[in-house]
Order: sequence, then structure tokens, then C-alpha cells
Amino acid sequence: MTSDLYRNIVIATDGSANTRRAISYGIEIAKLSGATVHALHVVNTSSTISENWTAGKETIYKIMRCDGEKVVSKIKQIGEDSGVEVREVLLDGCPSDEIINFAENNNVDLIVMGTLGKTGLEKFLMGSVAEKVVRGSKVPVMVVRTGKQS
Repeated sequence: MTSDLYRNIVIATDGSANTRRAISYGIEIAKLSGATVHALHVVNTSSTISENWTAGKETIYKIMRCDGEKVVSKIKQIGEDSGVEVREVLLDGCPSDEIINFAENNNVDLIVMGTLGKTGLEKFLMGSVAEKVVRGSKVPVMVVRTGKQS
């Protein structure tokens, strides 16, 4: 059974454990609808690697990029095991901005991402990529919480 509701789905991941459920949801929706999944990871070059920081900058970037490649490759394998076409996408920049821009410029029908559900001071200090995407995206966003509450 396929559906025209979802043709292109982005599964945005930072590689953390809290995105595992989101990956499962995204793959299952794609399987049911016949959609293509875009496994998207953004190497956060907007704040992680400061412009003023030169020592080890290239090494840190290479490590972060390698981690991103592993994450999207894992999603591709999960998708292929479920019969879902998965395209790997690795971008650099501010994660929320890059997720929104990719979705809006690539005919994406749904963005699926995980969240830890942080609240209070912890959320204020860390910010929330998921919240920024929900607030800024013209594309529908499904936010899947981890099983734990903070």
C-alpha cells in the first residue's frame, strides 16, 4: 500500500540515543506510504567550532563529519532492511536552519526528528533544535520523544 501523502521524508538525526525512536517512526511511515527517506545529519559548524579556535579545528571537524557519515549510513541500512529507499544527506551549518532549508528546497512532505523533551534551565541553556525546526518550518514536523522524561 502506498500513499501520495508522503513521498519524501526527512529523518533528521544527531546520532544520539534519543533519535532511535524517531528513526523507527520515520522508517515505518515511509514503508507504509512508499516514501523515500532522506537520512539527514548536520555537522554543527555554527557554534561547535568557533571561528577564533584554530588548534585542532580541522581534526574536530573531521571527527564530527565521520560520526555524521556513520549515523546516516546506519539509517540507510535500517531502511534497506525494511524495504525503504534511503538517501544519505550530510550538511554543514546550523542544524535547525539546514534541516528547514533542505526540507523546503527538496519537496519534503514530513520531517521526523527526536527530542529529549528538556525543560526549564536545561532547555534555556542548551536550546532545542527540534523546537526551532517546529517553529520555523513550513513543512510538517513529527517530533518523537525519547521514552524518558527529564
